[in-house]
Amino acid sequence: MRRPLVLVAAAALLCVGCSTADAGNGDKAAAVSPSSPSSSSSGSAGSAVRAAVAALREDSAGFRQKIELEGEGQVYGLTVAGGFDFAADKGHLAVDLPGGAIDHSEQVFADGKIYISGVQGIGKDAWGVMPRDKAQAHYLLRAPLNDPEYVLQQIAAMREISREGEENVQGVRAVHYRGILDHRTVTLRMAPDVSARTDRARDVLGSDLPVFADAWVDGRGRLVQTRMNVNMSGAQVTSTMTLSDIGEPVRVTVPRPADTVPVTEVGGILNG
Repeated sequence: MRRPLVLVAAAALLCVGCSTADAGNGDKAAAVSPSSPSSSSSGSAGSAVRAAVAALREDSAGFRQKIELEGEGQVYGLTVAGGFDFAADKGHLAVDLPGGAIDHSEQVFADGKIYISGVQGIGKDAWGVMPRDKAQAHYLLRAPLNDPEYVLQQIAAMREISREGEENVQGVRAVHYRGILDHRTVTLRMAPDVSARTDRARDVLGSDLPVFADAWVDGRGRLVQTRMNVNMSGAQVTSTMTLSDIGEPVRVTVPRPADTVPVTEVGGILNG
């Protein structure tokens, strides 16, 4: 499975030979059109999304993120799940890729650092550790070392936002907002080589990559779900993050210094 998965991820990111791009489902393209009947004031919709993101960044929550990579008629998925205290900048998560050559990894965020299990080249029981602000994204719509704060940054930067009505998310009634992400937001903290290839893809397309973003906000103004999607000539990436237990304490166990090894970069599909 490893080779097809890497090929799909690469196709979605490095479609530099594409002359056209499919924005995904037709309803998505219509939804962000300024003339769409379902669109409300972009300013008020944007304010609602940004306020919900800002509130969550001062709180804590459990989260589950599903990342789907689709191409050549196949769909591959990985999950990222855990808890994060955004106000205290600490959290923990587990990443799983069923059937992958490396199918599980864990990350702990604390004290401005990220601790990573399963890093190639270090001991089996050791944790790699690096400064959180040095982590980079190596794939489109992936967060550096799966940092959920990164997802919030991108969602807060949505543009051309429209109100798409109300839907049930995990049994909670929420307003669905939809918008797009510009090139600067899409390439936020990307590794330089990946960012350069993304720039070339944009140049070939003649416009920003067609990246759509969605946010669901409940009646208490809380962000309960996000989604980002890009579809280019049939190669598609969709990242959905569902939030729960908002306000509940998040406990983090930091690895002992004796069990850690400093690293400057961590690669692999599990690590974004």
